[in-house]
This record gives sequence, C-alpha cells and structure tokens, in this order.
Amino acid sequence: MERPDLTGQSNTLKLWNKYRVSNIPSLIFIDAATGKVVCRNGLLVIRDDPEGLEFPWGPKPFSEVVAGPLLRNNGQSVDSASLEGSHVGVYFSAHWCPPCRSLTRVLVESYRKIKEAGQKFEIVFVSADRSEDSFKQYFSEMPWLAVPYSDEARRSRLNRLYGIQGIPTLIVLDPKGDVITRQGRVEVLNDIECREFPWHPKPVLELTDSNAVQLNEGPCLVLFVDSEDDGESEAAKQLIQPIAEKIIAKYKAKDEEAPLLFFVAGVDDMTDSLRDYTNLPEAAPLLTILDMSARAKYVMDVEEITPEIVEAFVSDFLADKLKPEPI
Repeated sequence: MERPDLTGQSNTLKLWNKYRVSNIPSLIFIDAATGKVVCRNGLLVIRDDPEGLEFPWGPKPFSEVVAGPLLRNNGQSVDSASLEGSHVGVYFSAHWCPPCRSLTRVLVESYRKIKEAGQKFEIVFVSADRSEDSFKQYFSEMPWLAVPYSDEARRSRLNRLYGIQGIPTLIVLDPKGDVITRQGRVEVLNDIECREFPWHPKPVLELTDSNAVQLNEGPCLVLFVDSEDDGESEAAKQLIQPIAEKIIAKYKAKDEEAPLLFFVAGVDDMTDSLRDYTNLPEAAPLLTILDMSARAKYVMDVEEITPEIVEAFVSDFLADKLKPEPI
C-alpha cells in the first residue's frame, strides 16, 4: 500500500522515518524504557503467537532462529550448524516475483565466484512461494541451502527477525551472525565480480539504477553534481563522507540505524528522471534531502557546497528546523 502524504505532519513523519516504515499496516514493538526496537514485524508476531507465549518477542541470534535441518535441492539434509564460521546470505524470495527470479540468476553466478575464490560463504533461501511445488521448482535453480517449505514457523521467524517488508531481500551476515548489510540485492547487482564481498556498507554511495531503490527506504541526502567526470563525483563523495561517517557512528553507538542515507548523483538518464519526478531545479551543484515515500523534499540551492553548509543542512534537518516541500 502507498505511504500517505505526511509533509504536514512532522511528528508522524519522524516516526515513519525513525522506524523505516515503508507500507501499512505496520506494527512495531519497542522497549518503552530505551526506545529500541524489539520487533519490526509485529503483524507476523500476533499471527504466529496469538497467545503471547513468546512475549516480549525480542530479537534472537540468527543461529537460534535458523536452527534445524536445511535442504539442498537434491533432497540432502544439512544441519544448520554447518553455517558456523561462514558469512551467510539470508535470501527472501519467491518464484512468482519477477524481480526475484532476475536477482536469483545473478546471485547464482555471484555465489559460485565467491566460493571459487575460497571464501566461506553460504546462502539460506527463505521461500515466500505460494505452494510447495512452486518452491521445489524455484529451488531447483539454486546451488545453496533452503529452510524446508513445510517449516512455515521457522520461515516466519526469520521474516520476523529481519522485519522483511518486501522481496527480493538478501541480508548478509558475518560469521558471528551479525548483519553486515541489508542491501545484498543492491550489492550483488553493483559488484558483479564480487570484488567487494562481503559488502560492508559505504558511508556515501554514487546513485545508480540498481541502488536507486534505496531512495524509497527513508530520507536520503543527495548531492547532485553537473558532471559525467568520475573525478568530480569522487570529490563530492569526499566532501560529504566525513559528515556521513559522523552521523552513522553517532547512531551506531546508540544501536540505531542512521536517519539518513547519503548519495552523490552525476549526470545520466536516471538522475534526469529523478530531477523531473521530484521537480528539482536544474542547478548544480544542488544539495537535497529527499524523502520519496513521504513525498517530501528539502533543497539547498547555493553556488558552492562546502562541508560547513552540508553539516548545517543535515543538523537542521535532524533538528526538524527545515520546512518540507511537496514532491
């Protein structure tokens, strides 16, 4: 369902952004004492545990949630303990979903390249197929492991653990089971040769066709530059990177997600389409914060972008001092 226009409701908008809500209905449980998220997928919780036997539904380690037999597509069963010491991709996908099938074809090649390079890496497929026959047909294309389709409770618990709101989603874990990135889909498509595996997040990204989907996840600072020259884009990234790193570190220390993603956008058809869609001026450089799902934008149109201007712009946004314009 489309997210409502919240440009005139600042407190509500802040809650949507804080908890990265992208569709409704959405039910999120938080710890009232700390404000930290206990569970992002409360609708699944009340469906799976209507009696509240697992209350307060706090997060559990991946190793505990995934525990049990896993399958290979030849029918062989493997214990989940075999994942210990490996990076793991948790792949939420389904055969009925065309973007999922497209990603799976790329992911199969990525998986083979990573394994051939000697990396300890495994993928666990968590199906959202609508029947076991569809699951079997789809899984036959995959060289990795899967949670048995019949184990609906375990599939649901993994969805709950990571607050899955859409597919395909690929979450990459380190050998301890901690999340490296929730953007495995974007990373796989951007790094076909897998040179940057296991894809630790970068503070600032260059906006591309494949990562533009992240613009829908919450507020994004986008610095538009008027050049196809990689050198200018790199200089723009270096300009905002210290500010991005500071924001990310501040919220990581509180065990919270950063309230902004950071991008640099050059000159290409996708960037032109984004400017047209958001009705941005043609000026460059142009400093913006775009909240696509709330249909809100904040624009700083000045002749020269300096670190001081970026930092003040970000600080004012986080302090709710900027007035949003509608997209």
